[in-house]
Amino acid sequence: MKKDTLLKGTLILAAAALVARGLGIFQRVPLDYVLSDAGNGYFGVANNVYLLLLVVATAGIPSAISKMVSQRYALGRVGEAQQVYRAAMLFGAAAGIVITLGMLGLAPLIAGPILDEPEAATAIRAIAPSLLLFPMIAMMRGYFQGRQFMAAGGISQIVEQILRVVAAVAIAFAIYAGSPHNDEGIAAGASLGSVFGSIGAFAVMLYYARKLKARDRLEPLAMRDTSRSLKLKEIYRELFRLSIPIVMTAITVQFVYTLDGIMVKSLTRGHFDPDLILHWWGVLSMNAQAIAGIPVILAVALSQSIIPIISAAHAVGDHNRVGNQASLAVRIAIYTGMPMILLLGVGAFSVNGLLFEKPEGSSIVAMLTLGTLFQIGMMVTNSILLGLGKPKKATMHTITGIIIKIILSFALAPWMGVYGIILSTTICFIWALFFNVLSLRKRSTFNVIGKAWPGYIATVAIVAGALWLLQKGVLAILSGAPDKVAFFFSCAVMGVGVLALYPTLLVLFRVITAEEMASYPRPVRKLLGPVFKLVGRTPQRG
Repeated sequence: MKKDTLLKGTLILAAAALVARGLGIFQRVPLDYVLSDAGNGYFGVANNVYLLLLVVATAGIPSAISKMVSQRYALGRVGEAQQVYRAAMLFGAAAGIVITLGMLGLAPLIAGPILDEPEAATAIRAIAPSLLLFPMIAMMRGYFQGRQFMAAGGISQIVEQILRVVAAVAIAFAIYAGSPHNDEGIAAGASLGSVFGSIGAFAVMLYYARKLKARDRLEPLAMRDTSRSLKLKEIYRELFRLSIPIVMTAITVQFVYTLDGIMVKSLTRGHFDPDLILHWWGVLSMNAQAIAGIPVILAVALSQSIIPIISAAHAVGDHNRVGNQASLAVRIAIYTGMPMILLLGVGAFSVNGLLFEKPEGSSIVAMLTLGTLFQIGMMVTNSILLGLGKPKKATMHTITGIIIKIILSFALAPWMGVYGIILSTTICFIWALFFNVLSLRKRSTFNVIGKAWPGYIATVAIVAGALWLLQKGVLAILSGAPDKVAFFFSCAVMGVGVLALYPTLLVLFRVITAEEMASYPRPVRKLLGPVFKLVGRTPQRG
């Protein structure tokens, strides 16, 4: 086992997240054939309760473990890192038992009086046993991230999703074959798939834990272990002190999106036509927020993989490495996020029309998606500040941003409608990002792309203009074809356009130089090598 670099770790986690999201969508397609609307509701209720309680059970602790373990390994205090890991596993086991028993016992209360879906109790009970293992799995993933081995968590996530989907669909169809009108039983069978997923994920983590233990025996730490004995109370105090700010920053996006859904109706009522308000609310909740969540996947992975790297460098006082890695993380986020944002934002009409029933409301999709660049920057810089031991800074910037968002929503919504609410959301992300960057510059040699900003802005502007023309041209040429066909070819042509133009312009405008390329990983050099040859520049070998 070898430690993962920032880029490799990010790609592993991003790939796992993409597979998980894809399989999650795939699961719902066959289930839709065997469940009625009521059955879908039972399954959805059970799944939402499970996800909510899973967040409560883990509460940002994996990221806190990642930071605590990476710091102690960097300082040679291996014994302390192992104590942290054991304490976290103890907490995970206890949390799993308590929350599983609570979910089993309180299922009728949750489904009935609280959610007003009493028939969902069976599905809630079916999914409950999966929570027995997931808190411990989360703790193990945090430990492996702290040791900079991202593959274990990524592979366990993929195995978990495969087993969950296969088991859910198989059990649901088996029950359907014997009792086709038993929505309650079919939904419970589908929910039971999560239990098989948790068992598979736990088995993968145990396998990697044994491999890591064997590696540690073969490669003893070079420096003397200066660990001291830590009390459980001391470990948990530090763990929760770190995890609470992580949770607050991690839930920011979902919280803001939830606020948006509430405000569209409440702040525009009496100022706009009720049918228009209902249309805005539907498009924002179903279309825009779903599409805007796609470019963020890589940022989520990057936010997880950067914490242990920054923490380790900060622990030994290596300020240059802190600045370089922090700058690299934000650079990766900007370079990789922007082409997807442009494709989904500028091409919102085609993307929205292809994925959903109608393309109406594409301007809402475009506006929310284009603002995700600042959301990505906020998420990555939040994690860097956490790695530097400044979680309160990130929390303060986030909270003040949300307060400003609420004030602006009240001011803008009555005359701009949903667009005023989306604008206030974007300003919230810009505010948090701006002050995160100021904090990083005070504490490190943080510099994203320096003097290359004019070239990068020109790249973005040219690509955006080209995508707009491509979309307009393809849709005009295929004006007589079925809508879905026209939208598909429009998206495909724009995708090819982004892949061809964006990297070429980055090299042409010297945003990425031959000297900089020499420090990039080999897969990236291979990817951009033809572009350098095309524009007549040869990247150095590294």
